[in-house]
Amino acid sequence: MEEGKPFLLVDVREAWEREAFNIGGLHIPLGDLMGRKQEISTDTPVVLYCEKGIRSTIAIQRLEPLGFNELYNLEGGLSLFKRQS
Repeated sequence: MEEGKPFLLVDVREAWEREAFNIGGLHIPLGDLMGRKQEISTDTPVVLYCEKGIRSTIAIQRLEPLGFNELYNLEGGLSLFKRQS
């Protein structure tokens, strides 16, 4: 974000978590990820996030073998993001 480069933000949390707080982006819960993977660009860097970074790490592990190569995890998830904001 600081560099101004385009990227896609993907929230892999459940809907009730997103309603409570989110930082935007595409919403694809982890359980729906494989069925909706076509919604995620393979040409743009993708930043995945969840509450603590665990589910977004799992999402990255599932997507990498499918040809997604610019995947990034929001380090520490939203928990850390909120504390640093």
